[in-house]
Amino acid sequence: MSAIFNFQSLLTVILLLICTCAYIRAMAPSLLDKNKTGLLGIFWKCARIGERKSPWVACCCVIMAFSILFLQ
Repeated sequence: MSAIFNFQSLLTVILLLICTCAYIRAMAPSLLDKNKTGLLGIFWKCARIGERKSPWVACCCVIMAFSILFLQ
């Protein structure tokens, strides 16, 4: 089943996208900072969410990992 139709898989993909974008922006900020608008601006926005809401994103990652490891 595709990740679009499974809610838990969709949340996992979104969390991975946020974490990956925040990591890429920390390592090479120029890659994401030049694309703040348009379709590629989604990655910049995900990086900003990962930076500003990092305790919440980390908590969600731990909960999702627990859910995947022990409840499936």
